Amino acid sequence: MHLKNIQLNQFKNYAQSQLNFSAEINCFVGINGSGKTNLLDAIHYLCLTKSALNGVDAQNIQHEKDFFTVFGEFDLEEKDWEIKCIVEHGKKKQLLQNGKGIDKMSEHVGLLPIVMIAPDDTQILKEGSEERRRFFDNMLCQLNKSYLEQLVRYQHFLKQRNALLKKFAETGRFEGSHLEPYDREIIHLSQSIAKYRQDFILEYKPLLIKHYAIISDQQEPIDIQYESQCLSQDFPKEFIGNHRRDFVLKRTTMGIHKDDFVFEIDGYPIKKFGSQGQQKSFVISLKLAQFQIFFEHKKTKPILLLDDIFDKLDDRRIKKLMNLVADHQFGQLFITDARPERSRKILEQMDGEVKFFQIENGGIQP
Repeated sequence: MHLKNIQLNQFKNYAQSQLNFSAEINCFVGINGSGKTNLLDAIHYLCLTKSALNGVDAQNIQHEKDFFTVFGEFDLEEKDWEIKCIVEHGKKKQLLQNGKGIDKMSEHVGLLPIVMIAPDDTQILKEGSEERRRFFDNMLCQLNKSYLEQLVRYQHFLKQRNALLKKFAETGRFEGSHLEPYDREIIHLSQSIAKYRQDFILEYKPLLIKHYAIISDQQEPIDIQYESQCLSQDFPKEFIGNHRRDFVLKRTTMGIHKDDFVFEIDGYPIKKFGSQGQQKSFVISLKLAQFQIFFEHKKTKPILLLDDIFDKLDDRRIKKLMNLVADHQFGQLFITDARPERSRKILEQMDGEVKFFQIENGGIQP
């Protein structure tokens, strides 16, 4: 699979731009703030119908404009796919596949697998459990339509149940019978989603360990543990028994939205005891394992976006990553770098077609 070209109209700092890509390696170079990462984000939109950087679609429209469009042509298993995303102020986001509108964005997710490695990925380790759940949910949603549908349903019922709990607090009256339909759905969906996550970690963990050993030269053992209340046989009873606490706190305090994924190094949490280098190696390994599992399930190599990695990684880790590129472990790559001379020196040694694009304030020179 590869992206053949892209057209941007009023997207972020791009008024109108069109680029034709190499099926192998593409590098966007230019000073910081010129719009390199915005190009990666446009590709992310085409694959996942959303930004990797800003969850508010309308904020990605160019200033003082009413809409943006992103259009791209993909080659997927020797079949052409034309994808167009349209965001307009005050209107529902539109996505078209080969000119046909898609009713639900979830129908598109997973068609065009993509993996992005970015400077702030260490937040997966350092921040709260929500970041780690988001990382694994994004993977599972690309891999499994049923998981995506169940997660969307869960979020809907959770929102409705929390709104009802807040209403109870405003009136000072607790009506347990009113919670029953939401309880039933949340309990069922929590158990099902937790089982998906548990099974996925069993498949994903060996790949993570393998890639960490490559990136770190097998310096220390790592592990990943999935923690969930929802896997307990007593979960339904405990969930119902938590009504009074939910009423006091005005929110649902049990369910898969409380799950966590614990990353360990030498038996200790890496967020507390891992060095900066160990954390960077772990994050890269998380993304490389994501790439491999997509490849194994989809039978096509995902598009790989590498944002500013030459600045954020030391020479040893860059060399390890570029060795994988040289061995043709990846498919189509998109890379950003603020120092053209450095990226040219590194990439021109690769065996494959490399295409450079000079980015200057929303203008592009091949």
